[in-house]
Amino acid sequence: MNGRAESHDDEYEGRGKRSGASAWIPGPRDAADDWERLPTAVAPLPPVPPVPPATPPAPEPAPAPSPEPAAPVAPGPPRTHAVLKSLLGAWALAACSPEETQAVEDHLTECAPCADEALRLRDAVGLLRPEESLDLKPLLRSRVLEDCLGKRPARIPVPGWASPYDTETARLDALLRDFGDAEWHTPVRLRWFEDEGQQSRRTTVAGVIGHLLSVDGLIAAALGLDDPLGPDAPSGAVERTEHFWASSPHPVTRQVREPWREQGHTLVRTVSFAGHGVAELTVGYGDFALPLGDAFLERAFECWVHAWDIADAVDYPYDPPSGPHLHRMVDLAARLLPGALAYRRRSGLAAPPRRLVAAGAPGRTLHLEIEGAGGGGWDIALDSPAATTSTEHTVAEIALDGVEFCQLAAGRISPDDAAAGQHGDREAIHDVLTAAASLSRL
Repeated sequence: MNGRAESHDDEYEGRGKRSGASAWIPGPRDAADDWERLPTAVAPLPPVPPVPPATPPAPEPAPAPSPEPAAPVAPGPPRTHAVLKSLLGAWALAACSPEETQAVEDHLTECAPCADEALRLRDAVGLLRPEESLDLKPLLRSRVLEDCLGKRPARIPVPGWASPYDTETARLDALLRDFGDAEWHTPVRLRWFEDEGQQSRRTTVAGVIGHLLSVDGLIAAALGLDDPLGPDAPSGAVERTEHFWASSPHPVTRQVREPWREQGHTLVRTVSFAGHGVAELTVGYGDFALPLGDAFLERAFECWVHAWDIADAVDYPYDPPSGPHLHRMVDLAARLLPGALAYRRRSGLAAPPRRLVAAGAPGRTLHLEIEGAGGGGWDIALDSPAATTSTEHTVAEIALDGVEFCQLAAGRISPDDAAAGQHGDREAIHDVLTAAASLSRL
């Protein structure tokens, strides 16, 4: 209303200003029913068509009755301190239900002893071993085979001095088991140190096994067993090998493996039931002799060295003996060095002793230090095998790796090629290294 009054006032004021007359008052309006007097310029409105009756809407479906609200579950009785304390272990392992977990954690905020116990249990859970798969590991088979080749469980109580021989023959037999006919004829070169130089002999894999069979027969003869070469066979190790190679069908075939392996089993079985005194029997090698215990060690050493030759010929990896067995082999070579040095002096191949030493008196000593697996320290008498050793009379020291020392004693490397740590008397060092190489033979 205020808006319309203001607009009329503005119109009135505008008209008065335009004509300069007094205020204008509009006339009376026509009656509402005076339709005929409307101007003809204004067209009458068209008649409104009748609206058809609308289709009555379909009745709406009755609403589904709402489900009755479930009756509230009455909360259980509150858990006591004892019950919550008994749940600490399951809580630490994350094995509680959500309700139990909430109850325990609420309790821990109020009970200091239980909080300390929960902390200790949670730390203990971290020390438990993680869950491991029950599936077999891919490398399990190779690890089992490697362990079986490294040590074979004894069927009978084998003496300690015969154990290296039993193990090395088993390892070599495992290497030979899968050889085909062609591999048994693979060329193998045997090497040893003689006449101040390296010597060699060419044979085959079967020929190497025949060589081991021939020399192992010396132990069989010492134990009263049948000699594989017969009663008329030579007594020297080299002569027996030459006799076997000359009398066997040429070339030697894989048939030699069975008698060699059977002879090895017989030797181990015999000494295992013979008692303790059997180790003191003497085994003759032609130009020298060894006690039976040392002879078994010597044959174990030869078996390993020739197995190494065979593996190298067929391009197959072959590990050295275990640490305890390698130590026994190194110990045997160290004990044989004073005798080998004296033999070379008698042959004019080594420097004479600096002074004469009575049996049992201390003489000059060289300290041999073997490093790595099977290592240890040995004092070598330089002037006489019967002289005693003393650290006060040590004139030189040699340090060698255990496997390298065995290669030197087997004639596989020359004394000049041995990478030895040396200190002291150069002449004594050279004589000992050369004596070690002279322990080798065919």
